[in-house]
Amino acid sequence: MLKLAGVLLVLMIVFGVLGFVVDVAGWLAKVAFFVCLIGLGVSLVAKALRKT
Repeated sequence: MLKLAGVLLVLMIVFGVLGFVVDVAGWLAKVAFFVCLIGLGVSLVAKALRKT
């Protein structure tokens, strides 16, 4: 029974760390998306101003 509790404790720690990593990765993906969106907007404005 003590072995089972130890295994479950290790699994809980591993899944906690993985959840944190996935949370951070999701946050980084959101930041990267907005940075790329701003870059796209700036490049489209620059292209439109260059044509006129």
